[in-house]
Amino acid sequence: MKNKIAVLAGMAALALVFTTSAFAQDKEVTVTGEGKCAKCLLKQADACQNVIEARGEDGKKVTYWVAKNDISDNFHEDLCKSAKKVTATGTVKEEDGKKVLTVTKIELAKN
Repeated sequence: MKNKIAVLAGMAALALVFTTSAFAQDKEVTVTGEGKCAKCLLKQADACQNVIEARGEDGKKVTYWVAKNDISDNFHEDLCKSAKKVTATGTVKEEDGKKVLTVTKIELAKN
Protein backbone atom coordinates (compact mmCIF):
# COMPACT_ATOMS: atom_id res chain seq x y z
CA MET A 1 0.00 0.00 0.00
CA LYS A 2 2.82 2.41 0.88
CA ASN A 3 4.52 1.64 -2.43
CA LYS A 4 1.37 2.53 -4.36
CA ILE A 5 1.06 5.85 -2.52
CA ALA A 6 4.73 6.63 -3.16
CA VAL A 7 4.34 5.86 -6.88
CA LEU A 8 1.21 8.02 -7.13
CA ALA A 9 2.92 10.88 -5.28
CA GLY A 10 5.91 10.62 -7.63
CA MET A 11 3.68 10.68 -10.70
CA ALA A 12 1.81 13.71 -9.34
CA ALA A 13 5.10 15.53 -8.77
CA LEU A 14 6.25 14.78 -12.33
CA ALA A 15 2.94 15.99 -13.73
CA LEU A 16 3.32 19.23 -11.78
CA VAL A 17 6.86 19.77 -13.12
CA PHE A 18 5.78 19.23 -16.74
CA THR A 19 2.72 21.46 -16.35
CA THR A 20 4.81 24.25 -14.82
CA SER A 21 7.33 23.99 -17.67
CA ALA A 22 4.59 24.30 -20.27
CA PHE A 23 3.23 27.45 -18.63
CA ALA A 24 6.71 28.99 -18.46
CA GLN A 25 7.02 28.70 -22.26
CA ASP A 26 3.70 30.51 -22.77
CA LYS A 27 4.95 33.77 -21.25
CA GLU A 28 3.54 36.76 -23.10
CA VAL A 29 6.09 39.16 -24.62
CA THR A 30 5.90 42.51 -26.41
CA VAL A 31 8.07 43.01 -29.49
CA THR A 32 8.68 46.32 -31.26
CA GLY A 33 10.41 46.35 -34.62
CA GLU A 34 10.00 46.66 -38.34
CA GLY A 35 7.00 44.76 -39.68
CA LYS A 36 7.33 43.37 -43.20
CA CYS A 37 5.84 40.81 -45.56
CA ALA A 38 8.02 37.70 -45.78
CA LYS A 39 7.03 37.15 -49.42
CA CYS A 40 6.74 40.62 -50.95
CA LEU A 41 9.53 42.48 -49.15
CA LEU A 42 11.92 39.85 -47.79
CA LYS A 43 11.51 37.29 -50.60
CA GLN A 44 11.82 34.50 -48.01
CA ALA A 45 8.41 32.84 -48.33
CA ASP A 46 6.11 31.48 -51.03
CA ALA A 47 3.02 33.09 -49.48
CA CYS A 48 2.39 36.39 -47.72
CA GLN A 49 3.19 36.27 -44.01
CA ASN A 50 3.93 38.97 -41.45
CA VAL A 51 7.45 39.14 -40.06
CA ILE A 52 8.84 41.47 -37.40
CA GLU A 53 12.55 42.28 -37.41
CA ALA A 54 13.62 43.55 -33.99
CA ARG A 55 16.83 44.00 -32.02
CA GLY A 56 17.49 41.50 -29.24
CA GLU A 57 19.02 42.34 -25.87
CA ASP A 58 22.46 41.75 -27.36
CA GLY A 59 21.78 44.21 -30.20
CA LYS A 60 21.58 41.50 -32.87
CA LYS A 61 18.69 41.32 -35.32
CA VAL A 62 15.96 38.85 -34.36
CA THR A 63 13.33 37.85 -36.91
CA TYR A 64 9.92 36.86 -35.55
CA TRP A 65 7.67 35.02 -37.99
CA VAL A 66 4.12 36.00 -37.04
CA ALA A 67 1.86 32.95 -36.91
CA LYS A 68 -1.21 33.16 -39.10
CA ASN A 69 -4.37 33.88 -37.14
CA ASP A 70 -7.24 36.36 -37.51
CA ILE A 71 -5.29 39.15 -35.81
CA SER A 72 -2.20 38.83 -38.01
CA ASP A 73 -4.25 38.29 -41.18
CA ASN A 74 -6.34 41.42 -40.55
CA PHE A 75 -3.15 43.47 -40.05
CA HIS A 76 -1.30 42.13 -43.10
CA GLU A 77 -2.54 44.78 -45.52
CA ASP A 78 -0.59 47.38 -43.51
CA LEU A 79 2.68 45.50 -44.10
CA CYS A 80 2.36 43.77 -47.46
CA LYS A 81 3.90 46.42 -49.73
CA SER A 82 5.86 48.58 -47.29
CA ALA A 83 7.70 48.10 -44.00
CA LYS A 84 6.33 49.84 -40.93
CA LYS A 85 7.33 50.05 -37.30
CA VAL A 86 4.99 47.85 -35.25
CA THR A 87 4.44 46.68 -31.71
CA ALA A 88 3.07 43.18 -31.18
CA THR A 89 2.14 41.23 -28.08
CA GLY A 90 1.92 37.45 -27.93
CA THR A 91 3.75 34.23 -27.16
CA VAL A 92 6.97 33.05 -28.80
CA LYS A 93 8.06 29.51 -29.53
CA GLU A 94 10.77 28.02 -31.68
CA GLU A 95 9.73 26.02 -34.76
CA ASP A 96 12.18 24.65 -37.33
CA GLY A 97 14.87 27.07 -36.12
CA LYS A 98 12.58 30.13 -36.44
CA LYS A 99 11.07 32.25 -33.69
CA VAL A 100 7.29 32.14 -34.21
CA LEU A 101 5.22 34.85 -32.54
CA THR A 102 1.54 34.09 -32.03
CA VAL A 103 0.04 37.54 -31.63
CA THR A 104 -2.83 38.55 -29.41
CA LYS A 105 -2.37 42.21 -30.40
CA ILE A 106 -0.50 44.02 -33.18
CA GLU A 107 -0.52 47.72 -34.06
CA LEU A 108 1.54 50.43 -35.67
CA ALA A 109 4.13 51.62 -33.15
CA LYS A 110 3.67 55.00 -31.59
CA ASN A 111 6.69 57.24 -32.20
